[in-house]
Amino acid sequence: MQTQNYSRIYRILHWAIALSMLFLLLTVFLRLTWMNKHNVAAIIQDFMKSTDQILTEDEAISLAKKIRKPMWMWHIYIGYVLVGLFTIRFSLPFFGEMKFQSPFKKSTLSEKFKSWVYIVFYICVTISLTTGMFIEFGPDSLHEIMEEIHVLSIYYLLSFIVIHLSGVLIAEFSNEKGIISRIVSGKNKD
Repeated sequence: MQTQNYSRIYRILHWAIALSMLFLLLTVFLRLTWMNKHNVAAIIQDFMKSTDQILTEDEAISLAKKIRKPMWMWHIYIGYVLVGLFTIRFSLPFFGEMKFQSPFKKSTLSEKFKSWVYIVFYICVTISLTTGMFIEFGPDSLHEIMEEIHVLSIYYLLSFIVIHLSGVLIAEFSNEKGIISRIVSGKNKD
């Protein structure tokens, strides 16, 4: 098996995309758990009761949405960053960098599997980014369906992270020793 070395642009882009996706997952996680509008509304209502003031549930939810909006805006901003990063990623093969590997030209089953996983990943990311842009800038008539599709992104993303990390660990401890140090530093560890 041939050892792949990763160029500086490859490594920077890889880690920028990885960190952006993890940040997006964090915002989704917060929105679904601690920053859930119903949880925040309940905290607001409890506080208001302790000061002998009353807010209806709808008023508390409205206030909760305003409290968590800045956090959610970061989800949108990082989405824009990802659009830029993937535009760069998809443009680089035209300049001889980061070429896509065809699953039809690979010789081993694991190389074909790896190529197909990345093709599916890139298709899913493209769908996620496109639906996210439609949610922000598209017509209201498409908002609901785009949001439903966009929400499904969490499933492929979590699946890809598990497959990717598992594959990296399997490679590191079998036929591609040093893959982790190469993606970090660009060089094999000695």
